[in-house]
This record gives sequence, C-alpha cells and structure tokens, in this order.
Amino acid sequence: MKLYERYLARELFAAIALVLLALVALYAFFDVIESLKDVGRGEFGVGHAFAYVLLRLPGRVYELMPIAALIGALYALSTLARHSEITVLRASGMTTRQLLFLLFKVAGVFACAALLLGETVVPSTERTAQDMRLQAIRKVVAQEFRSGLWVKDGRAFVNIRSAAPDATLEQVRVYQFDARNQLAYVMEAKSGRYLAPGQWQLEAVVRTVLDAGQVRVEREAEVAWSSGLTPDIIAVLMVPPERMSLINLVVYLRHLWVNHQKTERYEIALWKKFFYPLAALVMVALALPFGYTHSRMGGVNLQIFGGVMVGVVFHMLNGLFSSLGIIHSWPPLASAVAPSALFLMAALGLLWWVERR
Repeated sequence: MKLYERYLARELFAAIALVLLALVALYAFFDVIESLKDVGRGEFGVGHAFAYVLLRLPGRVYELMPIAALIGALYALSTLARHSEITVLRASGMTTRQLLFLLFKVAGVFACAALLLGETVVPSTERTAQDMRLQAIRKVVAQEFRSGLWVKDGRAFVNIRSAAPDATLEQVRVYQFDARNQLAYVMEAKSGRYLAPGQWQLEAVVRTVLDAGQVRVEREAEVAWSSGLTPDIIAVLMVPPERMSLINLVVYLRHLWVNHQKTERYEIALWKKFFYPLAALVMVALALPFGYTHSRMGGVNLQIFGGVMVGVVFHMLNGLFSSLGIIHSWPPLASAVAPSALFLMAALGLLWWVERR
C-alpha cells in the first residue's frame, strides 16, 4: 500500500472507529435509562441493569456499524477536502475509482468485523442478557398472547403458559389432532422438563380423551411426551431474529417449514444477516461525493448533520421494509436488500453527478 493510501486509510479508520464509539456510548446511555425502570422488580437491581446493558453492547455495535461508517467517512472526507488534500491527490492522478476502492477496503474491515460479531458474540451475549434479566425479575421467556406461547408441533398445537430461561415449562396444554383433523385429546400438565431430543417429561398430567363420542378423563403423575420442540427452539424466542446466528435461524426456519407456519419474519432476518454488514460499503460510497466539495467549518458541520440524518433514515428504512415485507408478504430477499439498494443507487447517482461536473 502506498504512503498516501496508508494515510487516507488511517484517517478513515480513526474517524469511523471514533464515531462508532460515540454512537455506542449514546445508545448505551439510553439503554441504561430504559433498564433502570426494571430496578426493584423481583431481584433486579442497579448492578443487573448495568450488566444487562453491557451484555447488549455487541448487538449495538453490530446494529450501528453502517451508520458509523457513513458519518465517520463523511467527517474524514470533508475534513480532507477542507484542507484541499483530496484536491492535491486528484491532481496527482488519483481517480474516483481508486479512492472508492480504498474506502471499500476500510469499510470492508468493519463489515467483516460486523459479520463475525453478529455470528459469534451477539447471539450468546443477547441470550445471556435476557437470561439474567428474566431470572432476576422472575418472568417468563415469552408470552405472545395473554394465554401464553402457542407453537405448532406436527398435528398438535401446544400452549405453554410460561417457560423459564432453562427451558422448564409450566402450565402446558397440548391439543392433539388425528389424521382426519379431529380433536383426539387435550392434555394438560402442571410442568414439563426436557429429557433428550424429542422427549419431555410432563408432571401432574390430566388428559381428556375424545373417543367415538365418548369423553374420558385420565390422570397421571408423570407422562413421557414425544415432541419436536427443543430448548433451542424455545430459547429462540428470547433473542430477536435480527440478533440470532445463521445456524439458529436455519434451525428455527426448518421447524416452521415442517409445521407449515409463516416464516417471512425469520427469512427476512436470514437475508439481512448476509447483506446488513455490506451496508457499510454502501454508506462510504454515499459519503464519497462530499469529499469532492470544499467547505468551511460551518459547511463541514452541516454535512455531518446531514450524514446523521441519512443514517437515521437508513436505520428507519431497515425496520420499515422488514415490517412491510411481513405485512404485504413481499419476497424476503427484496425486503432485506431494498434499503441498501436504494442508498447504493443514490450513491452511484451522486458519484455520476460529481464526475460530470
């Protein structure tokens, strides 16, 4: 790498890292304020609140990486332009393509870091954070409805009133249907414990069997229950799809496909896991046209403010397109890629306009 390339890379890397640190600190401050609302619930104290926020920091880093790349590159390039350094480099023969590739190299480091972080660190720290919080305030894993969690398991519909972080189930109700889609029996259990793949042990079981128009009630202290549910599938509910690992997403998607359930949300999250880190490259390409403008300090500040607004819009569009994709059943790939594609087209349009000037 040439001397001027090392200099530009160092300036870009330092600016992006500094902006990322500032954004993570800002979001952590708001997370602390939010988590303090749980202080006093059960055994959840101030120490739990800070530990919860610290464990969620890797997720924040992953989430804010593209925005930091945009604002950091915008700041570095605007500063270089204000000192006429980019003008000197261009006059020395450096082309827009060369500068863009240099930006991609720097952004690629952050994109790879985001990908590794999202696959290795974020799922485990997010799970640990939720485990700690739920155990401290003595709450359940998930309750999608007032009646608890509903899961389809083959020909059965399973209602779990509550699930502890260790996958211990409480107030389990199984509605089993036969091959003719007729209700065969309803089994209620006070609690359930995982034994081995495909095997659970239910305790204090009451089974209501419907047989040829006759109804009989059976009571047993313990029942071995065969089910495709696993603690991993139940634990998925503790981590948002966007912060799950690819392996967990694929496992849960397979479970949903087997049971013929809607998968749009998790398919969108799967595609976003592939393309979201690459958004950092799109963001630095969007910042490049501003590096060709000469501005005084006030102009630089205005550009930085504009970069913050663009980053906020990008963050909002990511959530918006995911929600719209689920509501309108758009192709998951299109919903995941649309925000980055829109910003990439904007970046290419601005670069074309700058080159034509």
